[in-house]
Amino acid sequence: MAEKIADLDRTLYDLTAEYPELIDALAGLGFLGVRNPVMRESHGRQMTVRSGCAYLGIEEGKVSEALKAKGFTVK
Repeated sequence: MAEKIADLDRTLYDLTAEYPELIDALAGLGFLGVRNPVMRESHGRQMTVRSGCAYLGIEEGKVSEALKAKGFTVK
């Protein structure tokens, strides 16, 4: 099984395109727009997970821990 890597400096669009299972995981953490395909296509191409955390006031550590719990290696 290939290692699943969630690089917090990649865009939301790129990560969710590669790992669609992240859509629900990220939405559950507060990235609500990620469920909307139009938002993912537009804003998601600009916003990284790291910048989204800062913009939305979400603790980066909380995101990292949640992604690790889903089997991802977080960078």
